[in-house]
Order: sequence, then structure tokens, then C-alpha cells
Amino acid sequence: MGKHRAFGANAQFLSAPDGAPLWVSDAEPGSTPDITAARIHALPALYKAAADGLPTLTDSGYQGAGTGAHHPFKKPRGSSHQRLHADTQTYNMLLRGIRALGERTAAELKERRRALKRITVSPCRIGDITRAALILNQSWK
Repeated sequence: MGKHRAFGANAQFLSAPDGAPLWVSDAEPGSTPDITAARIHALPALYKAAADGLPTLTDSGYQGAGTGAHHPFKKPRGSSHQRLHADTQTYNMLLRGIRALGERTAAELKERRRALKRITVSPCRIGDITRAALILNQSWK
């Protein structure tokens, strides 16, 4: 009945600024938070890219990722009645607008390769399937 009984995986991906998929990580169990999966698979390479001047745009699940990872700011806990400062709201809006192209990558991989939508295999095999979908997606264009 609940999702806790279903297989799931957390695969990280990188995309080009135009939304073209570039890289997909090995899959972690679905209960793994995004920031933990990113620390395992993606952040070491992204820190080097940030040192070379290439920023990374992320969603708010990557708060605390470190150098070069730009993410929207969340409201502080317990401040549901307060609003973020206008400058912070504008930053969040602009960042989310730019990130929409990157989110297109996830949607493209999941929609074009329907096998990724409702995967029921073991999570340890999902990484291989997502990498195969990435290769098929690149050859599709």
C-alpha cells in the first residue's frame, strides 16, 4: 500500500545548460537523500569544476553542498508566517527559471525511456538501466 514497500532508487544526473543529459550516477536506495547521493557520486568532480569557474545549479535538496553549488534558499524552520527577503525571492525565481532546462533532462530521460518511470528491479541494477537510457538518449538526437 505505501511506498515503503516499493523498490526505488536515487540516481544523480548532470546536464548541459541546454538540458542535454551528460552523466548519470550509480543508483542509491530510494531512501537516500539527494545531498548524500551527490556527496558519494557527483560533488568531488563538481568541486573541481567550481574551482575552474563552472558553477553548478541544484535544487533546494542540495543545501549545504558547498563550493560552486547554487541552490534556492528555503525559509527557516518554524517561520511559516515570515517571507523571504525580496532579493532572496528574486534570486530563487531566477535560479529556478534557469534550472528548468536542467530539469528537462530528468523529464526527458524518464518520459522517453518509460522503463525508468516504474522500475521494479533491484535498486543495484537501476544504475545500469539509467546509464543505458542516457546512451540511447544521446544517440536519439
